[in-house]
Amino acid sequence: MECYGYPLKAKFNQPRPPPPKVLPATSSYKSRIPYHSDSFSTPWMPNSYYKAAALNPTLSPLTESFPGLPPTKIVPFISERPNGAFGRHTLDDWHRSNLTNYKESETTRHKAERLRADLNRAIKDVYQQGKRSQGESTQNLGQRVNDIEYWKSELCIELDAMIRETNSLADMQKRLERALADTEGPFQVAHKCLLNREKRMGIDLVSDDVEKELIQEIKIIRSCRERLQQCLDTVNAQLMCNKEARQELEKDLADKQMGHHIDSKCYQLKNTSRGLHFFKGVERIDATVSVPETWARFTDNNIFRSQSARAASAKLRASTESLLMGTADEMWRQFSKVNDAFSSRITEIANAKSKIQTHLAKTRQEIFQIETKIQVIQKTIRDKEVQLKVAQTRLDERTRRPNVELCRDAAQLRLVQEVNEINETLRNLHQCLRASEDMLQMLVRSKGVLENDLVVKNNSLFIDQERCMGMRKSYPSTVQILGYV
Repeated sequence: MECYGYPLKAKFNQPRPPPPKVLPATSSYKSRIPYHSDSFSTPWMPNSYYKAAALNPTLSPLTESFPGLPPTKIVPFISERPNGAFGRHTLDDWHRSNLTNYKESETTRHKAERLRADLNRAIKDVYQQGKRSQGESTQNLGQRVNDIEYWKSELCIELDAMIRETNSLADMQKRLERALADTEGPFQVAHKCLLNREKRMGIDLVSDDVEKELIQEIKIIRSCRERLQQCLDTVNAQLMCNKEARQELEKDLADKQMGHHIDSKCYQLKNTSRGLHFFKGVERIDATVSVPETWARFTDNNIFRSQSARAASAKLRASTESLLMGTADEMWRQFSKVNDAFSSRITEIANAKSKIQTHLAKTRQEIFQIETKIQVIQKTIRDKEVQLKVAQTRLDERTRRPNVELCRDAAQLRLVQEVNEINETLRNLHQCLRASEDMLQMLVRSKGVLENDLVVKNNSLFIDQERCMGMRKSYPSTVQILGYV
């Protein structure tokens, strides 16, 4: 039995095969991956192990032992020892192969260590990212729960206030139904005052408090029941508004309670909670109908609508209470109320006249200043045009430089820039000039309006102060006419 790896003595008549390349180049292993898909079924070892084990040993060529002689003149050497064998590699090759394997093993181990470190970092990053993402989601859910609790409390407060206001307005409605009564009053003075005030001019021919009080004084004589009935209709309409606002609040509060229950449940879920399932594709379903801004604005609008309804209801109750309390003595008080309204209106007209005179003086002063500014702008434009002429003349003269003297030097660039700057400045100045001229026209028109308004105010002040109040001072009061004094 022959040992594997030793040459057979009877096979020298066959041509020797070329020596195999047992060890691959070291550089080829730098880009080689230590794991392959076809090696998962076998224990992991370097590729050189399988290559070295799979090779059949052969003899090395004799040209390496006898340098300088052609292969045809080399006599085959046969060892006289029966167990002698030809060396296939040198000892240097053997040491070099070992060193190469050591280096390759060390490089592979280093790559494996780096890979393990990268994997550890990746796993740690994934864990931290998942924990951070889940923490942020939990924090957002907690904030959402707090927001819902806040709006729930606001809705509850507003709903209680609306219920109280609606009950109060319902009581006022019952009082109005029992308060219809007829009254009488003086008619001539109020009618003459209305006729005199029809001679007002322009914008002063308005339906102000004085006219309302005068009309109210006449209506009191004719039909107090109609006013009470109108007030009752207003109360009924306001009750409907309050009911609608209350229904919106109740619906919004019910939705908030359901949303608070769901978000609280989501906020309390953890990785160890029960009832966790996969819902594939749920993140692609967008069933939302609002964003946080519109969600908060919706509830805020409901609360604001309810507050507005409550304010209107409170204002209506106050006016109705005043109407109910004043129905008995409104006939005797209306005369003084009209006088007070006249006094207030006269004061307003006098203040308006004073303000118009002040604004007229300021407008005239502003017209003078604008005219002065226009002259300054025109002078500035003329000065800038002179500068533009100088710059353009310089540029035109420099175009006549001969040959290579036509250089785009710093002076040329600055002149071009200066021309552009002056043109831009001239455009701005012309715009300012047009704006100033337009403003001057507006000021002139405003001056005319103020002068006309001053004439109107003088006429209104004469009618209210001289004619109406002069007549009402000498006219007996309602109480005296009815014989209550």
